[in-house]
Amino acid sequence: MSLCSSWSWLIVLFVASPVLAQTPDGAAIYKQQCARCHGANGEGSKQYKQRLEGDRSVAQLAEVIRKTMPENDPGSLTVAQSQAVAEYIHKSFYGPLAREGNKPARVALARLTVPQYRQAVADLVGSFRWQARWDAQRGLDAEYFKGRRLNPRDRVLKRIDPQVAFDFGTESPAPGKTEPHEFSIRWTGSILVPETGEYRFVIRTEHAARLWLNDQRRPFIDAWVKSGNDTEYSATIFLVAGRIYPLRLEYSKAKQGVDDSNKIKNKPPSPKSSVTLLWQLPHRSVEVVPSRYLSPAPAPEQFVCTRPFPPDDRSFGWERGTTVSREWDAATTEAALEATAYIAARMNELAGTREGDPEQKKKLQAFCRTFAERAFRRPLTAEQQKLLERQFEAGKDLESSVKRCLLLTLKSPRFLYREVGDEPDGYAVASRLSFGLWDSIPDKELLEAAAAGRLATKEQVRKQAERMLPDPRARAKLRSFLLTWLRLNEEHDLSRDPKIFPGFDAATVSDLRTSLELFLDEVVWSSGSDYRQLLTAEEVYLNDRLARFYGVKLPEGDGFRKVKLDPGKRAGVTTYPYLMALLSQGEVSSPIHRGVLLARGFLGVALKPPPEAVAPLSPRLHPNLTTRERVLLQTRPGACMTCHGIINPLGFALEHFDAVGRFRDQENGKAIDATGWYQARDGKMVRVNGARELASFLAGSSEAHAAFAEQMFHHLVQQPVRAYGQNTLEELRRSFVSGNFHIRNLAVEVITVAALQSRQKAPPQGEARK
Repeated sequence: MSLCSSWSWLIVLFVASPVLAQTPDGAAIYKQQCARCHGANGEGSKQYKQRLEGDRSVAQLAEVIRKTMPENDPGSLTVAQSQAVAEYIHKSFYGPLAREGNKPARVALARLTVPQYRQAVADLVGSFRWQARWDAQRGLDAEYFKGRRLNPRDRVLKRIDPQVAFDFGTESPAPGKTEPHEFSIRWTGSILVPETGEYRFVIRTEHAARLWLNDQRRPFIDAWVKSGNDTEYSATIFLVAGRIYPLRLEYSKAKQGVDDSNKIKNKPPSPKSSVTLLWQLPHRSVEVVPSRYLSPAPAPEQFVCTRPFPPDDRSFGWERGTTVSREWDAATTEAALEATAYIAARMNELAGTREGDPEQKKKLQAFCRTFAERAFRRPLTAEQQKLLERQFEAGKDLESSVKRCLLLTLKSPRFLYREVGDEPDGYAVASRLSFGLWDSIPDKELLEAAAAGRLATKEQVRKQAERMLPDPRARAKLRSFLLTWLRLNEEHDLSRDPKIFPGFDAATVSDLRTSLELFLDEVVWSSGSDYRQLLTAEEVYLNDRLARFYGVKLPEGDGFRKVKLDPGKRAGVTTYPYLMALLSQGEVSSPIHRGVLLARGFLGVALKPPPEAVAPLSPRLHPNLTTRERVLLQTRPGACMTCHGIINPLGFALEHFDAVGRFRDQENGKAIDATGWYQARDGKMVRVNGARELASFLAGSSEAHAAFAEQMFHHLVQQPVRAYGQNTLEELRRSFVSGNFHIRNLAVEVITVAALQSRQKAPPQGEARK
């Protein structure tokens, strides 16, 4: 804020008037010094266009004013004067309650977001098939056969293989049961996808192999008949997070083509053989498909909407479906056509009929009615049923009639929009539950509960939410929330100079991301599900490659193992190597990036973007300065310190960790200074020294607890929490604290509150400011 006035005026106001000097009038100070730049009600001006609004407390705002205002003479206001101005600004238009008095937050009519559209259409189709189960058993069902054919009578071994990564050499996988030079294997089961995007699957083998993925009729990768010396085969597919896809992999070590083995008198020498199934997640490196994403249980085929959509609005910090554009409307049309073509090609299968069935038309009509009911998330009205019936009269044949019904349904506002009713009847509650936790339509059990009136109380809604939470779709959404909370859902450049950081390559970065995700999953899905563990745990997950890079000796085992890295110095996600590397600037750490995450993400401080982009000072220009010294040098001006007075001290507490997340005691021959501080909303100054003290403060901070609860609400519900009542956030925070910071229970409480809330109607014109 710029308080633009002359020093002489201050002398007249505060020295010549002893009454005002004792009890400063915040409104008068603002009118005389601030309004010309910031507007009578903080609306801004040509010179200062941004509104005066935020979520700092009066004490925090007063401290900023005292240190940085007036712009032409910062620090000239007394403590009492700064406090008076802050109280007036905060009460009149700056604070959240003042803003709500001017324009109350409301639950807005919202369209389906892109993830919701993809999940909803997939579940619409999937609701007419049997449902896959994701139980505790991991790996794939493996069948080993003697000879080159996968004939059941030639099967010699059946077991569960954790993953497909075998080097048989010149030996048999089942000694005494198959010949080393000729055998076959089939792996079957399903695969769970952790995030939405393009996946590249790879088979590495010297022999014949083929892979079926989400389509049991046509191989996704076919290298059954080989020519040349290729040993790697790959293909790319778009998949949706939290969904289970059927998978089958077949492998054969034998001469393909005509079987003339009976003419060969002497057994041929056994060549080397190996087979590995790998994948490459979006923006990651190729790796063996981990056991944790494989199941021996079967799964039905899934419909995957591959049509591109314009990105959802994230200007409020979470995905919102409140903006509608021509591009979005066109995308929904293309997606509806894609889904309709897929369903029409399988309409008899989905409707439980066949060509020549005398009941075919009747069954297809019933299918279309049920499809529309599930899409609209409630029973059809008489008019809607008649509209569907008319499509069978207007269609040239049954297939065209079905297509007309499907397109009408998928382009209907009743499918594309949420929060279209005013009162939370049972069906609205079911819809809010399912979209909140699954980003999708209600399942059969939810709809039955709605029809029977069993979604009317908090206890009934909470019971359904607890049932829904273990579903892979809910797991995917909670993971997405945590990645958003940590700002990891954006593109980041983690490339480093190999001369400065040898070994920190793309594979290491990919492993670091996996390590962090394993840690997040472990904490959230542990029995305690303790938020404080996210901040204070000393263990990290390392595999052999990461252990070598960070200089740790791992215990015996394969894959990722949990170990203490730098005992007594690490503190959960605040010092996790991937996050420390991500929040760095090329060769050096970045206290600014780290401080912004801590302020915005962990403490919920609203930081406005800088007025202009400023490149950080290059360490080469100041080779004798530490990173902390360079940051202080660059952000010393008063205009910078409005925000950097909060950002820098928080980021400095993590200076023991370098640009690749390794612990250090010195930089440029100087001891690391990791002292920092934060002025809490109650005005108290909290001082910390290093990551452990910082994490301890965050774990016990009511501000951090409220920020975590608020961000979870926004991510799950995709509506402003204050639209559900001025006390809702505080009640969620208290429930979170009294429930021992149980993350999953907080998610249940959030969804329960949102599911039972009526839409807030706009107040009559002229009433908003009362």
